[in-house]
Parts: sequence; C-alpha cells; structure tokens
Amino acid sequence: MKQADILIKEIRSGIYDEKLADLYGSTEVLPYQKERYISAITRALEIFPELSDLGISVFSAPGRTEIGGNHTDHQHGNVLCAAVDVDAIAVASPSDADTVRILSEGYPMMSISLDNLEKDPSEAGTTEALIKGMLFSVRDAGYNIGGFSAYITSDVLSGSGLSSSAAFETLLGTILSGLFNDDAIDAVSIAKYGQFAENDFFGKPCGLMDQMACSVGSLTQIDFFDPKHPKIDRITFDLNAAGYALVITDTKGSHADLTDDYAAVPAEMKAAAACFGKEVLRDVSEEELLSGIPKIREACGDRAALRALHFLRENRRAVSEAEALSAGDFTRFLLDFRASGDSSFKYLQNVYTNKDVAHQNISVGLAVSDLILGSDGCARVHGGGFAGTIQAFVKKEAVPRYQKAMDDLYGEGASTVMRIRKYGGTRVM
Repeated sequence: MKQADILIKEIRSGIYDEKLADLYGSTEVLPYQKERYISAITRALEIFPELSDLGISVFSAPGRTEIGGNHTDHQHGNVLCAAVDVDAIAVASPSDADTVRILSEGYPMMSISLDNLEKDPSEAGTTEALIKGMLFSVRDAGYNIGGFSAYITSDVLSGSGLSSSAAFETLLGTILSGLFNDDAIDAVSIAKYGQFAENDFFGKPCGLMDQMACSVGSLTQIDFFDPKHPKIDRITFDLNAAGYALVITDTKGSHADLTDDYAAVPAEMKAAAACFGKEVLRDVSEEELLSGIPKIREACGDRAALRALHFLRENRRAVSEAEALSAGDFTRFLLDFRASGDSSFKYLQNVYTNKDVAHQNISVGLAVSDLILGSDGCARVHGGGFAGTIQAFVKKEAVPRYQKAMDDLYGEGASTVMRIRKYGGTRVM
C-alpha cells in the first residue's frame, strides 16, 4: 500500500502507464484511465478523510462477455466466455474497526458489521446481501477478513448484461485477498464465493460462469462437469487480426420483475433432468433426452422440453466454438455463434419475457442487426437474456455503420466496441 498523494504523483508521472496499457489492452485509453484512477483516489479521500494518513491500494475487476454456452453453466455444461476491458475499480484501505464501509459511485454508503454476517432473508436482492455473502464465504473457507473502507467506481453498468454483480463480487474477493491474505486467494475460489453470495444471500440462482469469467480473466473455455473443480482452458485468439470487432449494444430494456424469468430457466432444465432421475441435464445422454421428450412434455410442459433440447446442442457448441478459435478458424466459429443465437431465440426462449410481449428490445435489435450486417457479421442475445444487451462480431470496416444503426435505435452511446482483457480480478497498485 502507498500514501494517496504519492500514488497520485506516480500515476501522473507515467510510472503505471505500461501496467494500465497492458490491463486495458491499449495505450489509447491511458489519458482516460489515468484521470479515472486519480479521480477515484481523490474521491475516496473526500469520503474517507482518514485515508490520507493511511496507505491505500487500488483493485480492479472486469465485466464479462458470454460468447458461447447460453444458460449451460447451471446444468454443469460447457461455456466460452471472456473478461472485457470495462471494469469496476476500488480504492481501499484496512481499518481497525470491525466494520466494512463501502460507497459505490451513485449509491448510498453501506456499512456492514463483521459481528453480524448471518443471512437475513429481508436483505435478499440487495447489495448488502452480496457484501455479507462474500465476507461470510471467505471467512467460512478459512481465510482472514477484516474491516476496511472502500470507494468503488464502475464502468460495468448495472443491468448492462456484462455482469456488474459478478464484477462487484470479484472486486470484493480481490480486496479481501489483497488486504488480509497477501493476495493468496486464487481466482477460482473467489468466483465460487461470489456464486455462493449471489445464490444463497442475494437469492438469484445463477450458475458459475459470470463469476469465473470476471475472476479468471482472458478468453476461456470452462467445463463445469465437476463444478467444484471446473476445467479451465485459456484460448489465445487475436480478434483484431481476424478482421473483426466485438460490439456490445445495450438495448435499454428494463430488468425489473425479471427474476422469475431467469429462475425459470434452470428450474425447468432441472425438472427435465429429473424425468430421467438426474439432477442436471449434463448427466442425461443425448439418446435418453431425445427418446424422453414425450415424458418431459407430459411432466414439465413443452417449454421445458425445448429448453432441454437447447442445452443438448448448446453444450456441444461451446466446445466447438472454442476449438474453432484455437484453430484460428473464425468462419467456423461464426457458424456456431449464429446457431447459438438461433437456438437461444427459438428453443431457450430468453430473448423477451412473455409477461410483456409488447416490448421486445432485444428482438428488434437482432432483427435490425441481421438487416444491417448481412454477411459482415452476426449478433445474438447476450447473457441471461430477457432484457439487456446483444453481442455482435462485426467486420472492422462495418463497425461504424453498425454502431450508427444501433445508436439510432437505442440512443447515443448504446453500442460499444470492447476488447478482451487478459486479467481477471487484480490489485493494480
């Protein structure tokens, strides 16, 4: 840790330029990121004046993009995912008090006593629940925790489909690892603690993909067959050299009242698996599933059957996409990517909520994307679905045209070109 004034001087002098350029994938972003870090430190001192006399550390955790394996992780399936170059950063310092104080930009101060980390059902769905869940799970795993003060600012917008909650959880785990455990908590463990916090304390039945992508970083193919010991394969692929860009568009749909829609996906898939005496669909063979469709329809309904069929093919597609990228075959990858999007729309049915068919922001964005891109790329629903973002791989020369169409549809700045980030949660300085 360093004194805040010293750290600000070092940032301005360029000492961290190489590190920041490596973290965010470009020297072009240095002016913005340097001022962002300085502003965050300055703001932290305004909120917590005592930090001026203490050493501080700055931590970062990225958002994530799901490239393949749409709603497969909670069935112990395969996913293809990546950390991206938007992140949450925290200026943090330990304190003598047994209290965690966190102020996230745009939100009120949160204060959590380390003496009361038991789950409170009345806090379900709140940020306080995520903080308590992380503190509880880290302590329960045998690691040290302690009181600290932190100011957080994030470019991972809430509801953007880039997993702001998983980035927040990863950031908290990285802070606890850095301040109290000599950076010894590994990325996979931090991801698991984040999933626990979100499942158990927050009350959202998510899989492990979001937390893994944010915590581990890079472009990775993850096999969750054994969720306690996920198999992680990092993939080296130069998207820029292939002549394409990754474009994420916020379709401005509201996530309000969608928890039931999200929860129904794993619930119906598990209900389908139960028709074969299994807990998750990964344990059901293709032959069993195909011959058992009538059984699923009768016991669980047609949508559960369609979602089970989606998993069957999507689980294989995530592996095929990873193999294609590893082999440098981007044409083959795009075929799988397009098929994944089609399956999510037709079989998984997570592009819009049937509670409000009059509003289909993602559907409209996908339709316009098809018309604008033609053979210059393709787009699909991104992440959990129902609202939020769409993801597209676009030929570089077509990016301006595509972004203009998306911004015309959803408003200025709705469409963003993103880079894949090499690093997950990390102490930056």
